[in-house]
Amino acid sequence: MAERRGEILVGEGLVKKYPPRGGAFVRRGEWVPAVDGATLGLRPGELAGLVGPSGAGKSTLVRLLAWLERPDAGVVRLDGAEVWAASRPCDPATRRSVQVVFQDSASSLDPRQAVEAIVSEPLRVHFRLGPEQRRERVRELLGAVGLEGVGQGFLGRRPRQLSGGERQRVAIARALACEPRVLLLDEPVAALDAPVRGQVLNLLRALRDDLGVALLLVSHDLRTVARVADRILVMVDGRIVEEGLPERILHCPGQATTRELVGAMPVFSGDEGNQLAPKSVSSA
Repeated sequence: MAERRGEILVGEGLVKKYPPRGGAFVRRGEWVPAVDGATLGLRPGELAGLVGPSGAGKSTLVRLLAWLERPDAGVVRLDGAEVWAASRPCDPATRRSVQVVFQDSASSLDPRQAVEAIVSEPLRVHFRLGPEQRRERVRELLGAVGLEGVGQGFLGRRPRQLSGGERQRVAIARALACEPRVLLLDEPVAALDAPVRGQVLNLLRALRDDLGVALLLVSHDLRTVARVADRILVMVDGRIVEEGLPERILHCPGQATTRELVGAMPVFSGDEGNQLAPKSVSSA
C-alpha cells in the first residue's frame, strides 16, 4: 500500500463484520459489515472531525483504530508500523499512544474510584511514579483540562458526584495521563448541554494547540464538528465517502449524505458557538 506521509495513525481498508441481530447462527460470510473498507489517517497536531448518520460505523471505526477490536481485513499503522502484525496486538508503550474518550463518561469511569485514583491509575501503571509525584501530576492534568485549583474535596469525589462536564474533563485528563499522541473522542459532547458543550470544544482546541496531540472528534452533528475541526471526514455505510476543509464541506458538499447533514444543521441566533474561543483552556 502507498505510504501516507506525515500521518501518525493510519487505518487502511478496514473491515469489521458482525452477525445480524437475532442471527447468531448465520454463516460468517453473511455477516453484516459495520465498517466496510474505511481508510483514513491522522496527522500530528490536527483536529479532524468524523461525521455521519447513526449506524454509519463511526464508533466501530474508533474501536478498530484504538486496537480495542481486531479488523476482519485491512491494517492499522502507528508511525508506519502495522499494529496487528505481531501475535500480540501491541506492547503497552504503543497502546498508550492512542487513547479513547467515550460519550458516556458516567459508565467509562469506575464509580467506586475517586477522581484522584481515576486520573492517577495510568501514572502508576505506565510510569511507576511515587505517590507524591502522582498527586502532583494529577493536579497538573486536571489543570490542563480546565479544573485547575481543585482541592482535596474534588479529588475525593466519585463520578456520580460530578457534573456531566466535569466527568468528561476527568475522562480526558485520565487519557492525557498516558501521554498519548492520538486522542479519539467518540461523541464526547453529545450528552452535554449547550454551554458545557462549548467549553469542552474549547478544551479540545486548546489541547491541539498546546500539546500537539492529534485528535479525532466523532459526531453525528456536523455543525458541532465544523466549528473546531481542521478537516472533516464523512462516513456512510462503513466507508469514508468524502473529506475536506470545513468550509468546503459546508458550502460545497459533494455527496448526497453530506448535503443531508448540512441541511439538517439547525440555525441559531446566539447559541453556544458564541462561547467558543480559540486557545482558551481557562474557559473550559
